[in-house]
Amino acid sequence: QVQFVESGGGLVQPGGSLRLSCAASTNIFSFNTMAWYRQAPGKQRELVARITSGGYTNYADSVKGRFTTSRDNAKNTVYLQMNSLKPEDTADYYCNTDQVTYTWGRGTQVTVSS
Repeated sequence: QVQFVESGGGLVQPGGSLRLSCAASTNIFSFNTMAWYRQAPGKQRELVARITSGGYTNYADSVKGRFTTSRDNAKNTVYLQMNSLKPEDTADYYCNTDQVTYTWGRGTQVTVSS
């Protein structure tokens, strides 16, 4: 059973930056397209960033130009660099494959507020 551990969240002011990490308990990154998702209070979970095993990335329009995802297959870890954060980025952030193959982790909370 694969387990994800997301970290790096916190409270940040608008315009600030955070870097999230997601580590998997086993080596699944080498052959899976990984994705970052977020769920704001009262809203459905949405996909915000995707990275293929070859390193190709794409992003939701709402975060394009501000968020960057990367991966380190040797460390079984994916990252989400979030810049120019806005209050509407406030959410719990999770990683999984782009097909949501595995059980969700606990996520990491991001709060953007002055």
